[in-house]
Parts: sequence; structure tokens; C-alpha cells
Amino acid sequence: MPADLAVIGLGPYGLPLAQAAVAAGIPTLGYRTGPEAGSLSPAELRRMLSGGFRPTTDPAELGRVRTAVVCAPTPPGADGGLDLNQLETAARTLAGHLRPHTTVILESPVYPGTTEGLLRPLLEEGSGLRAGRDFHLAYSPSRVAPGNRDVTPATTPKVIGGLTPACTESAAAFYGRLTDKVVRARGLREAETVQLLETNYRHVNIALVNEMAVLCNDLGVDLWDVVRCAETKPYGFQAFRPGPGVGGHSVPQDLTAGGGRGLRMVELAREVNHRMPGYVVQRAAALLNEHGKSARGARVLLLGVTYKPDLADLQGTPAREIALRLRELGAAVSYHDPYVPSWSVLDHPVPRADSLYEAAAGADLTILLQQHRTYDLQGLSVKAQLLLDTRGAAPTGAAHRL
Repeated sequence: MPADLAVIGLGPYGLPLAQAAVAAGIPTLGYRTGPEAGSLSPAELRRMLSGGFRPTTDPAELGRVRTAVVCAPTPPGADGGLDLNQLETAARTLAGHLRPHTTVILESPVYPGTTEGLLRPLLEEGSGLRAGRDFHLAYSPSRVAPGNRDVTPATTPKVIGGLTPACTESAAAFYGRLTDKVVRARGLREAETVQLLETNYRHVNIALVNEMAVLCNDLGVDLWDVVRCAETKPYGFQAFRPGPGVGGHSVPQDLTAGGGRGLRMVELAREVNHRMPGYVVQRAAALLNEHGKSARGARVLLLGVTYKPDLADLQGTPAREIALRLRELGAAVSYHDPYVPSWSVLDHPVPRADSLYEAAAGADLTILLQQHRTYDLQGLSVKAQLLLDTRGAAPTGAAHRL
């Protein structure tokens, strides 16, 4: 067999899995399902290739592996729910080449019930095999932390739920090669709902602290000091920090778009977080006005336009809406980001600043949207005429904080 593993989908979920598998010494095939956001530097790709990674465009090779993990992206759809088109395409492709005794695992974010209700029938109809009898079927929520150097696949427990106990054990045997701890869920739906809870937990808590940011600004209270003090509590509290909005590949799910019962807390969190780009623009216009300038004609520099620090990933970044709203007010918007060589909003290119300090000195307002490690915020706060810090990263007193 040419490989032990096929990773189907090389985007934000599949690529980290493939890297972890190769690092663990597992010969791995990589099969793309569409235009995906995952990317590798030339050095990373060389290391993976030398370690046993082989990208392929031949679906026939998917039938020659022991384990196939489907990591197709499930981005937001037109109705606000999950778009499962790439997942369905991946399932049909795999089904046409599925062989007996293969372990098939789904890692894509999905609604509870999707593995059994959508993936299983597609695999069975396309292969003529039966899940739980002829091949193993399981779900494991993807747990990746892009850009977080303290979190590794080896130290991150993997949750696994199978169609049958044997399916669970087969998936556990595979993930046991990658991680120090495997956690067995009672079944497929429980494992799928773990992903739902983990994603919504993040969005709900970010929404809470975003609302606190607005409230504290109205009260004249330093929210960042409040969070600093609150996180010293050794129980019952986990610190989250506000920002200009929420981006990334984890879509909050209230289940209504999937035909399920809605989660009111999640829907409210979505509304709160979606308001943050507009609030940032409101604060920007107010700051300009306080300093005798109008938003119309103002030169505004956006720093860091990716959704997460130290990553070249623009998925769901709030910077897009902020740039658009500023332009609608008549501001001249430019940006600086060491990870984004060019950037457009609604097909209109945004000018890129080559020299950070010169651009900040020449801008009427600089807005820090993402705190990349390369940014010297102490020096930047000296150069910038006016600095709005949406991440609480600048030295205290050196900038106006969200």
C-alpha cells in the first residue's frame, strides 16, 4: 500500500492533520476538494514530501489506504448555515473507490446527524459497502489552533465517536498514533455535538466581552484592566478579549439553518459579533471628530487585516467590512500587513503601505486590527498621529482602546 492515510481536503482542517501525520511517520496522501485556504511554505512542503507526504489528483489512489479522513471545508452558506457542497463531493469521490476494511473519519464541522444522515448513505450507495460491517465510520471534531505555537496535535486530546463500538476503536487506533490522549464519545452524534459546543462556546464568550467593551467605553471604565483582574480568579472564569469582530473558519451554529431547533444564545452572539466592525468605524469617526477632523477625506491606515495574528488567512476577517464602511464615509483607506501582499474589498484594491512608520505618521488615524508579532507597538504609538487599538496590545496610555 502506498500510504496508510488519505486526507481529503487540504484546507484549514486537512492540512494540519496531514502535517501531524507525516511528523508521526505515517505515509500520507493529500487530496484537494476545491480551492482551499491551506498553504505551505516551500520549506514546509519539502519537509512533508521528504517525510512521506504525497499530494495527488487521482481519486483512484483513495482506495488504496487504510484510513481516509474527510476534512472538506464547510464554509458559511447563503442562508448563514454550513455549505456542505464540498463535503458531498468528497464523499462521492471517496465512495467510488472505497474498499472493505477502510476506516473513514469525518473531521469537517457539521450539524449533529450529518455523518450518519449524509455521509453514510453517500458512501454506501457509491461503494455498495455497508458502514459498520464492511468499513468503519467515525466522526472526530477538528481541533486546530492556527498560529498557536503552544498547542500541538500530540498534546491535544482527540474526541472520537463511531457508528459502532468497533468503528470507534478503529478510529481510536489511528488517532492514537498522533496524540497522547484519545477520548471516546458515546457515538457519532455526541462527537459531532462536541464540535458544536466548542465552536459556539468561543463565539458566545467573545460576544459577551465585546458587549462589555461597548458598555465599558460608555461608562468610562478600562475594560482591559477589568479582564486583567478577573482572570486572576482560579475558578469559574476564562478570559476572553474583545476585538473588531470574529473571523476564521469556525462558523457559529444555531442549527436553524440546518433545519434543527435554534440556539437563542448563539443567534444573539452572532448578532453582537457582527455589529463589532460597525462599532469600530463608529469609534474611529468619533475619534477623528474629537481631534477636529472629519471621516470624509481622512487618511485611515488599517494594521493587520488577517483574521488571526501571524497567519496569512483572510477567511471571515472583519477588516473587510471595516474598510468598506470607512470608504462609505469618504475616508481614504490603506493597509499594512506583512502576510498580505495585496488586498481588495469588493473587487476594489486597497493601497498597501510599504513603510509602516511612514504610513502611520502620514495617516490621520491608524487602526490596529491584528497584533502581528512583527509590529513594534511602542514605536508605532510614537509615530502614529492617532491610534485606535482594537486588541488592547499597545502600551497603556499610548493609544485609544476599544
